[in-house]
Amino acid sequence: MRFLLDAEQRAFAASLDALLTAADTPAVIRDWSRGDHASGRALWSRVADAGVFALAVPEAYEGLGPRPVELAAAFVELGRHAVPGPLVETVTAAVLLEGADPGTAKRLLPALASGETMATVAAEGAYALDGDAAALRISWEPGRIRLSPGHGPVRPSLDPARRLSPLLPGGDLLALAADEALTWARLATAAQALGVGLALLDRTVGYVKQRTQFGVPVGSFQAVKHRLADARIALEFARPLVFGAALTMQPCDAAAAKAAACEAAYATARTALHLHGAIGYTAEYGLSLWLTKARALRTAWGAPEECRALVVSAGDRRR
Repeated sequence: MRFLLDAEQRAFAASLDALLTAADTPAVIRDWSRGDHASGRALWSRVADAGVFALAVPEAYEGLGPRPVELAAAFVELGRHAVPGPLVETVTAAVLLEGADPGTAKRLLPALASGETMATVAAEGAYALDGDAAALRISWEPGRIRLSPGHGPVRPSLDPARRLSPLLPGGDLLALAADEALTWARLATAAQALGVGLALLDRTVGYVKQRTQFGVPVGSFQAVKHRLADARIALEFARPLVFGAALTMQPCDAAAAKAAACEAAYATARTALHLHGAIGYTAEYGLSLWLTKARALRTAWGAPEECRALVVSAGDRRR
């Protein structure tokens, strides 16, 4: 089955791609990794002005949504440019807050839609992403959500741009946790991983065309072509799962999309590193900004085995 975006959706994705291309995101990522959030917040505001976060917020709260297909298209571009920040978490917070009392939702959701407020969410026992940058910190406990009063020390992560910290206990009880929030989180993560994988593939194809060995580009070697073809096939198989999940918004479909997209991005990262050689390891070379993100997204919001188990159990119930 082919899932094709319509003209308006393609134009939206293209405009976001143009915005991010002009933003010098590698410099923003490096600033963010050092804890300097100024350039990241400026980029965040531009992404919000494009309507990305409003896609998860209902119109009743000054949003444009819910529009999961457009959100998936946007997150592919955010992943393609490795935009830092609690992107998935802000979307997840918006979905969780829809279940809060109307007064709380009206107070908090418009600021998320406009980009005025950055949010992070941490499930019980897990670290929160960018808790030092987020103004709204939500602790997701079994069956309910609380507004955390703060965060603990920032800890290093495999991806330097993903700054982790524990959330402080306590805080006001906001609402019962909405089950669909995890589906949105996994959909956004899958789309982001797909974009990361596509960027890694594009960069690697460009590199092997320029790098020469024995007087010819290494990209002309059959073994290299096979590795790149395998990466392309995995990413293209993941794409319809991502947009199919955006259409159905079923938990098992979102889990399947996340497992496929994150595994494809991770496999592409390994191929990219192999074909770049030693230069791919260096922090100064831009490839590392995508390599580390592919690895981190693989286990964010559900490890591959957890997502596959959900898909299998859903299939068993249908039989």
